[in-house]
Amino acid sequence: MEATDRHAPSTASFLPMAAGGSRFLRAGAQFQAQAIDALIGCQIEALDFLKHRFEQDRALTAELAGCVEFNDGMDVISTYARKAASDYAAEAGRMASLGSKLAAETAQRARREAQGALEDMAAQTAI
Repeated sequence: MEATDRHAPSTASFLPMAAGGSRFLRAGAQFQAQAIDALIGCQIEALDFLKHRFEQDRALTAELAGCVEFNDGMDVISTYARKAASDYAAEAGRMASLGSKLAAETAQRARREAQGALEDMAAQTAI
């Protein structure tokens, strides 16, 4: 019985997908780690932006409290609104750019991992 076991084909030759399974699992874990890293990076960017905007809000109240004339207050508010609109537009652009960059990097990594796994499976079936 032992002699026939030595000549029996291995499970890996029948199931090349099983041989490459660990590579797919590792690629999945790397993808999750990259996604978490990207999510944390986006949260840091958003929190930095909010910190800046809250500082601007605080400065607005201080400036408004110091205004004596109505026109001075209107000037302060219009300047604040203009800067806020510009800040929000710039932040939206940064977030869109960051999202696009992350999507491109993820697609490139997934393509490399899939190609490598397929090459490993092809090598296993050729053996």
